[in-house]
Amino acid sequence: MTNQFFKNKGPFYIDELLKLSNTTYSSNLKNNQISDIKDLTSANKNDITFFHSKKYENFASKTNATYCLTTKNLAHFLPNTCFALVVENVLIATAKITKVFYPDSATDDFDSNILNIQETPLAKIVKHGKNVLIGKNVLVGKNCLIGHNSIIESNVIIGDDCSIGSNVIIRNSIIKNCVSILDGCVIGKKGFGFFPNKDKNFRYPHIGTVIIEDNCEIGCGSTIDRGSLSNTIIGKNTYLDNHVHVAHNNKIGNNCIIAGQVGLAGSSTLGNNVMVGGQAGISGHLKIGNNILIGGGSGVIKDISDNSKVMGYPAKDLKRFIKDCK
Repeated sequence: MTNQFFKNKGPFYIDELLKLSNTTYSSNLKNNQISDIKDLTSANKNDITFFHSKKYENFASKTNATYCLTTKNLAHFLPNTCFALVVENVLIATAKITKVFYPDSATDDFDSNILNIQETPLAKIVKHGKNVLIGKNVLVGKNCLIGHNSIIESNVIIGDDCSIGSNVIIRNSIIKNCVSILDGCVIGKKGFGFFPNKDKNFRYPHIGTVIIEDNCEIGCGSTIDRGSLSNTIIGKNTYLDNHVHVAHNNKIGNNCIIAGQVGLAGSSTLGNNVMVGGQAGISGHLKIGNNILIGGGSGVIKDISDNSKVMGYPAKDLKRFIKDCK
């Protein structure tokens, strides 16, 4: 993932990086410079990545990263070109190092650099309501509408023919063409990522973005969190009903329909043509295939293969669910 909005403070020498992040490591390390921290799939030479679960062994075996934060039991999955940094807690070490590279990514305070749209060049090209505020590094395409009391904070790109409702907040997001974001949505805020601590919880930095592809609609009061080390993506022609929550790092495919009050926990992938009934919940780190029907009120806690229909908690094959309910 190439970060468009958060400034990378690197490069850092690897020993300096581990010291700055309070990451302990016993072996002697070559004093190489590290350019960035990225996930397993997007990391390149001179990047550092992380590998914390056997579920990602296929990605780990192909990573191009020079260094990888991992555990003793997982280190053997890495290629010979990637040096394993065995640490006590992979995710905490990753969070600390991410904060070193991107110190501004862990907080989401209000944008102090915003201006009333009337004070910006956008006033002449965007049809807008009253009290619309615009941050720095904001681009808006042709034939767009922005409703009353909406705030387009810093680091937002909006394509052509988009409609942004009233009382909407958007930051750190890329909105493609012909997208409708209805009233009361919050798009691009940091995700719910932290490590519990009895004295003070440790917040995980979020350096990703939200990407909403062409021809999507986001219903009233919905929230879409930006990614941590990858992006949160809503595929083309996908419609979200009112009060839908999409957590960080989710990837939703094309032509999906998600009904009201659905919640998606972080880092799951939904394929194309997925329909999710109201008040269903989808757990994190799952793979939901293509052409899936998930019944309303279901709880999805396992991967679902292509062309399946499921319902219930835990979600099971629809025919089995109906039989069990008789």
